[in-house]
Amino acid sequence: MKGGDEEEIRGHKKITVGVCVMEKKVKCRSEVFSAPMGQILDRLKAFGEFEIIHFGDKVILEEPIESWPVCDCLIAFYSSGYPLEKAEAYAALRKSFLVNELHPQHLLHDRRKVYELLEMYGIPVPRYALVNREEPYQELDYFVEEEDYVEVHGNRFWKPFVEKPVDGDNHSIMIYYPSSAGGGMKNLFRKVGNRSSEFHPDVRRVRRDGSYIYEEFMPTGGTDVKVYTVGPEYAHAEARKSPVVDGVVMRNPDGKEVRYPVLLTPNEKHMAREVCMAFRQAVCGFDLLRSDGCSYVCDVNGWSFVKNSHKYYDDAACVLREMFLDAKAPHLSSAIPPTLPWKVNEPVQPSEGLTRQGSGLIGSFGQSEELRCVIVVIRHGDRTPKQKVKLKVTEEKLLNLMLKYNGGRPRSETKLKSAVQLQDLLDATRMLVPRYRPGRGSDSEAEDLEHAEKLRQVKAVLEEGGHFSGIYRKVQLKPLKWVKVPKANGEGEEERPVEALMVLKYGGVLTHAGRKQAEELGRYFRNKMYPGEGTGLLRLHSTYRHDLKIYSSDEGRVQMSAAAFAKGLLDLEGQLTPILVSLVSKDSSMLDGLDNASTEMEEAKARLNEVITSGARKSHSNGTSKSPWMTDGAGLPSNASELLPKLVNLTKKVTEQVRLLAMNEDETLTEASPYDVILPYDQAKALGKTNIDIDRIAAGLPCGSEGFLLMYARWRKLERDLYNERKERFDITQIPDVYDSCKYDLLHNAHLNLKGLDELFKVAQLLADGVIPNEYGINPKQKLKIGSKIARRLLGKILIDLRNTREEALNVAELKSNQDKCSKSTKTEKDDKESPPKFFINIDDTRRSSTSEISMDPDDDDDKETKYRLDPKYANVKTPERHVRTRLYFTSESHIHSLVNVLRYCNLDESLQGEDSLICQSALERLYKTKELDYMSCIVIRMFENTEEVALEDPKKFRVELTFSRGADLSPLEMKDGKVASLHQEHTLPIMGPERLQELGSYLTLEKMEEMIRPFAMPAEDFPPPSVPVGFSGYFSKSAAVLERLVNLWPFHKNAAHTNGK
Repeated sequence: MKGGDEEEIRGHKKITVGVCVMEKKVKCRSEVFSAPMGQILDRLKAFGEFEIIHFGDKVILEEPIESWPVCDCLIAFYSSGYPLEKAEAYAALRKSFLVNELHPQHLLHDRRKVYELLEMYGIPVPRYALVNREEPYQELDYFVEEEDYVEVHGNRFWKPFVEKPVDGDNHSIMIYYPSSAGGGMKNLFRKVGNRSSEFHPDVRRVRRDGSYIYEEFMPTGGTDVKVYTVGPEYAHAEARKSPVVDGVVMRNPDGKEVRYPVLLTPNEKHMAREVCMAFRQAVCGFDLLRSDGCSYVCDVNGWSFVKNSHKYYDDAACVLREMFLDAKAPHLSSAIPPTLPWKVNEPVQPSEGLTRQGSGLIGSFGQSEELRCVIVVIRHGDRTPKQKVKLKVTEEKLLNLMLKYNGGRPRSETKLKSAVQLQDLLDATRMLVPRYRPGRGSDSEAEDLEHAEKLRQVKAVLEEGGHFSGIYRKVQLKPLKWVKVPKANGEGEEERPVEALMVLKYGGVLTHAGRKQAEELGRYFRNKMYPGEGTGLLRLHSTYRHDLKIYSSDEGRVQMSAAAFAKGLLDLEGQLTPILVSLVSKDSSMLDGLDNASTEMEEAKARLNEVITSGARKSHSNGTSKSPWMTDGAGLPSNASELLPKLVNLTKKVTEQVRLLAMNEDETLTEASPYDVILPYDQAKALGKTNIDIDRIAAGLPCGSEGFLLMYARWRKLERDLYNERKERFDITQIPDVYDSCKYDLLHNAHLNLKGLDELFKVAQLLADGVIPNEYGINPKQKLKIGSKIARRLLGKILIDLRNTREEALNVAELKSNQDKCSKSTKTEKDDKESPPKFFINIDDTRRSSTSEISMDPDDDDDKETKYRLDPKYANVKTPERHVRTRLYFTSESHIHSLVNVLRYCNLDESLQGEDSLICQSALERLYKTKELDYMSCIVIRMFENTEEVALEDPKKFRVELTFSRGADLSPLEMKDGKVASLHQEHTLPIMGPERLQELGSYLTLEKMEEMIRPFAMPAEDFPPPSVPVGFSGYFSKSAAVLERLVNLWPFHKNAAHTNGK
């Protein structure tokens, strides 16, 4: 434009757009990624219809509004130091069209008013309550804080819960974690460098210095969604890694936080429109939480633009242009021109390496295969020996404690797990334990002496670590005898317990070595289990094409193993507690317990005892030299009956040495007051360690939290239970426990130099290698029966995972095929390049209608399966439809044995007579020789889709691959290899790599896999619907829905060595 035409467009005056914002918000520089406001204003100006007038800080802050430039349209929004009331006065004076209305911006500074307005418009928000204080530390009668919850006006919030200041400009938000997950608090804050949160394990009490909002913690699988509106009809969404997980901000090589565009559901688009209308802010950003199949708005930020997205800048400029023209020049056409005026000179956006290449499986099945599903069942990592103390109690203090926590019901048992409950028990026990040991020359009865010893052991266990965590210790009190006593009011009688059985379970804690093993295996999976480049998993994950859910049994060691594995798999940092709460879903019904097969296991143990003690083994009907595993008691040493007395004598020898160590420790302790608590070890801090405690080892103390007193109690119990001298009877069920203790002390307490321990280990290992596998069935048919009962639910879930993956892949393939046909007939090649794939835009709605009816898994509801689908319009990714499902099941040894037994012996079932085993002959032989499925042992099921040449209905469309790992099964006595010796010094054994269970080149179809497993799996229709969460325990219970698409990760913020898991 030249001369007089410069101010005129087709005979009309240009529309003036005033930019009345602080200068820091408008800076426009020459580089590719400059400030979003500058990028959008440049595009508006390029249309030739607008004159952009920048007010500048001097005008805004110093000059009166009457001298401010007169504008048709006004962009004005609050930021630090901005005079909002002055801008309101200007808008009232000049009657400019406001993109964002000014008065409602006052609301954004008060989170209470934000939530109030959201609720008024029917926009879902997390469940919350307000605590208003007129002055700091004001005591409020409606606010109650207990160990694991706060209560506001009777509204209870179980940990984990969120605490937000009511001041919208205060970004110090805190999340408090439950004691059952280790406790502590995570402080979220605005990004400082590469951090956005900090975990404080010792902070357990909430703030009282002001007014706060308390709200339910919404489990989102570690992902936050940011939504950006430009007018009520346009919304762009980006997902990022939540600061809740590990607080590390993921950045790309340019130093920008990595976020990925995702698709909003129709309901979320409606919510975006409502937020825009409610706050009368056309350009508005807000935070969305996706949890349990629902979406919630948890914060509204006001004026916000997307960073680093040229496509978004184009869209925003076009929407704002239409808005301005409709308001001030409705006679002009607001149609978008066929070629955007700035496209000619648009700089080329640099590639961030987001494209994935070589994603097919490289091997005999060619490039046409793509990985679709990874299912792994994993045993927990290295742990301390599991312990149990049983004693009958008649003391009034303990019986009163039982009544206190069971609601006063004299015949009901009580479980004590929380810190408050265990502290009560410790206080009572301290008063009951005699200060000095009777016995040396005392006339005390043997039973009284034993009772006092057990009470002393209970006290030592409860004092261990200095504070409580219910994830590791629990106590049961079961009433045994009752008497009738007069009621306190004198009216009639009531029952009162006079004797109860106390059962204290402890130990079985994940060691520093167990955490290290789990993290290392997670890193191995990240780099090896997903075909393609070494960073293949993180590339999938970062673009939200990876659907990951992690399940754990109820046991603390299993939960922490799952969290440590997730840390290695997803390249996370920091403490395990936030990772556990954010990413791990507890499902005890699927991964805990042996109740379903208890009768059969007792039969197996009785038969096993008969085989060992008689010294004879009977051949099973199908036993052959080629299949030695077909005999009863296969794997037992032929001289088992001769080894038993040797085992007992060696156990006594070791126990006596530990007794002398414990006696020295006890004499030291008794010199002090019995009420002084010795705090040798902090379990919560230990969760953050992957290395040994050098100071304890140097001081000659046992590794970990166990003192000599508890170590002696452990060996003394084994000695007593292994052989009953009065009845002259061996208890073979104690053999695994003796082996367990031997292996633990050889690995972690070698510095104590216990004589005969290595010899005891060799004898115990020979016996345990035969006993442990046979406890799950004395022969293959019994193993199959027991295995199917223990793992029935897990097998059903695995089949559901495979079926859902197949249905999803078929839908994508079918839709893509239809899209390709449509594209050929209706579009030019150029259009194809510039437009996103049509099938993908509608995939959410299509899949919702097509697969929700056939989905086999109530926990994997399809509405939840589409949550973090990558939006291809804004992402530089070649195959956005590529989607991989990963399911990780962390459990105990029993489920690993059960699953292996079903896989290898399923063809022995009558309904499958004549069928070959799913496991090849060479693998059957290897499994027979594999006596122990050790810590971190796992079974891996991977499913691949043939993406070419094969029809959708062809059984060969999907291939299943089975592998297994024996875990850390190296003997602590084997230290020949230099690397192994080094690991042994760190108390850690290496994990064996995976081994194939099929012949190389064989082809197991999904159809065949289903046929062989279905008879032993729980049918899909028998899975109950998800339960309603109640308190914290409910948050974990059966909550597959707790986890959706996971953390927004990007590996290139670290050097290459780290990226490769080194």
